[in-house]
Amino acid sequence: MNLLTKKILPLVVLGAFIVIAYTVTSFPPSAKKARPSNSPQLMVDVQTLMLKDLTLSLSSYGTVQPRTQSMLLPQVSGQINAISPNFHEGGFFKKGEVLVEIDDRDYQVEIKIAQASLFTAKQALSEEQARVEQALQDWQRLGNEDKAPDLVLRKPQLLAAQATVLSAEAKLSKAKLALERTRIKAPYDGRILNKYVDIGQVVSLSNQLAEIYATDYVEIRLPLKNIDLPYIELPENDKNNNFISQSYPKVSIFSEISVKQEWLGHIVRTEGAFDQNAQQLYVVAQVDDPYGITDRNTMPIKIGQYVSASIQGRTLHNVLAIPNSAIYQGSYVYLVENNRLIRKELSIAWQNETFSIITSGLKENQHLVLTPLGQVTSGTLVSISSIDGVVNKKVGLTKSERLAKKDNKANGESK
Repeated sequence: MNLLTKKILPLVVLGAFIVIAYTVTSFPPSAKKARPSNSPQLMVDVQTLMLKDLTLSLSSYGTVQPRTQSMLLPQVSGQINAISPNFHEGGFFKKGEVLVEIDDRDYQVEIKIAQASLFTAKQALSEEQARVEQALQDWQRLGNEDKAPDLVLRKPQLLAAQATVLSAEAKLSKAKLALERTRIKAPYDGRILNKYVDIGQVVSLSNQLAEIYATDYVEIRLPLKNIDLPYIELPENDKNNNFISQSYPKVSIFSEISVKQEWLGHIVRTEGAFDQNAQQLYVVAQVDDPYGITDRNTMPIKIGQYVSASIQGRTLHNVLAIPNSAIYQGSYVYLVENNRLIRKELSIAWQNETFSIITSGLKENQHLVLTPLGQVTSGTLVSISSIDGVVNKKVGLTKSERLAKKDNKANGESK
């Protein structure tokens, strides 16, 4: 019996191993495949597309320039005796204000000399007029009934005396004008840009006294993009200076040198030709009271200051505008239709830094995706988390959110 057991038991164990090995190799374990989830894995915010009226704002830039800028020159020579307290760089002055006074003693002497010459000429004229009267009486006393000749009546001599008087009067007027010009007055309300002379300096007709500019308003030359030209109505006039278009678009001028500043103005004229270098059309904006002279609440603008401009454009009716952040590679967007992403190609008519006006590819009442998306394919199942900024209450919790909520609830009950 023991011998039989020793011989059979190994055979039984060996047979069992063979059966197990055959079973393992013939029937390998199969992995259970999970069914794809039909629940959305991506949540997006959408905007309902609507047609609306839109007034465009066209962006530009430029440098502030004075309306009138001129060089102040003397019309007489001499030594500067006095200057105005406002005659310094940055000083404001009024039209007619005396800015510089030149020594006028020489010119007062010239007036006296001219007056003396005029008195002499008038005396000579009076004597000649008396001779003419005497010559006429002599002609009549001789019994001559004919008209007396001009030479007899001394008319050439009378004309010469009259001319001498006129010449003396002209010299006197010129001397008075030179005396008046020793007081150099401001031609307009303005400001000193650069000052070149001071008290005690001797100046001649070629010396520059100061560089001045008008302060009633400033101008800014603004370039327009070619794509913006159809969307703005510019002031134009014909060859007879009659206005073809009397529209003066409003302009907001901005500067951020220290703090953000803003001035309001309007377009006053359009240049007659495109700039040859930039191939752009320039318009000129005007800003009234740029230095806050009449309105103290206005922050003064500076000549030569670089500024940005926002020009009021045309008002478009029933247009479709979407934010630029929703556009991918400048050519397509994503819509949500039946809870699935749909890629749509589009055409852009006009665009600024914020939004774009669409001409084709989109329709009213479609749902535009605002959420930034990565690499997604058209047809991806999504949930709408908000529409036009309003949270969509129909959207449930995701699987991870449900598990987290369940864990929080369990932890609360254990406590």
